Amino acid sequence: MLHEGFKRGGLFLAMDRNIGNLDRLIRLVIGILLLGLYGALEPPLRYVTLLGLIPLGTAFLGSCPLYSRLGISTGRRHPTPS
Repeated sequence: MLHEGFKRGGLFLAMDRNIGNLDRLIRLVIGILLLGLYGALEPPLRYVTLLGLIPLGTAFLGSCPLYSRLGISTGRRHPTPS
């Protein structure tokens, strides 16, 4: 059984977009800022900046697995036909 956040699409599973434009922009900026600190910090903290890949990746994908799991969506709500 597939989780609600996943849909079958051909040969792969596609995730629903659950991140709105403002949320994506914020994640993109945070990811870039964190990754930008990589060269400025010493080795113990340097590797923490790699966590910036997470918000950067979710911004590019437009989908957050944690949001899917919690049933949260910051994207536009499309009216469902009844």
